[in-house]
Amino acid sequence: MDHLTCGELTLYWLNGGGIRLDAGAMFGVVPKPLWSKRIAANEFNQIETRTDPIYFQLNGKHILIDAGLGFGKLTDKQKRNYGVDEESRIIESLDELQLKPEDIDIICMTHLHFDHASGLTKIEDNQYVSVFPNAMIYVSQIEWDEMRAPNLRSKNTYWEENWLPIKSQVQTFEESIQIEEKINMFHTGGHSAGHSIILLHTEAGTVIHLADLLPTIAHKPSLWVTAYDDYPLDSIHAKEKWIHPSISQNSWFIFYHDDIYRAVKWDSEGKVVSELKRSK
Repeated sequence: MDHLTCGELTLYWLNGGGIRLDAGAMFGVVPKPLWSKRIAANEFNQIETRTDPIYFQLNGKHILIDAGLGFGKLTDKQKRNYGVDEESRIIESLDELQLKPEDIDIICMTHLHFDHASGLTKIEDNQYVSVFPNAMIYVSQIEWDEMRAPNLRSKNTYWEENWLPIKSQVQTFEESIQIEEKINMFHTGGHSAGHSIILLHTEAGTVIHLADLLPTIAHKPSLWVTAYDDYPLDSIHAKEKWIHPSISQNSWFIFYHDDIYRAVKWDSEGKVVSELKRSK
């Protein structure tokens, strides 16, 4: 299992499933001659991406970042439309770590789009139930509000079956929250109105997870935001705010969606100086 050790924390990437996303949507107004130098697309102009939650242990607590695609919830039509080529195998991944879903204490949700939140629930006895019944689930208040009352655009990704079974487990925050002393979640907006990022503070430095503000390593330029972003100018502002200072602090950047890279460090000129690649 892919893992990264930074100070006292070891991060493990679970198998949350994979999706092939339209490259035009993933790069928005960025022309193909530019983005195609950084990432490859198939004959259907799709790029391979992952939806892999990140697990770590802190203060004796078992913690996840996001929850993957889920398993057995998507119709064949949804799998085709969303380019799903693999559903979640999180339970199997946890088993490798000698853990069960019931052992998870905390889940930090960057946002609640279906490709991040579908793994929170499952079908059992013909009804939806929580996959992680003992976990406290942290998410921004704005995101939680929209999840439960989506607009005409967002109803395509905010689904009732992904929030109703876990509503009693949710703990919301406004602008930021500190969890277990070393985890900080910050509301950024941009990709969604309630989108958040996560900083993990260790004795060896900071690990930063920009979630869907930085879905792949190719999205490092501040202006390279996806067409999925509801508020692209907010995404750009957040990237400007967080990327360059984090590089100067020699931080690790970790990914949920990148098909090749799990984590990287950049130097001040944008060159990758340390990396962890996904084993395939």
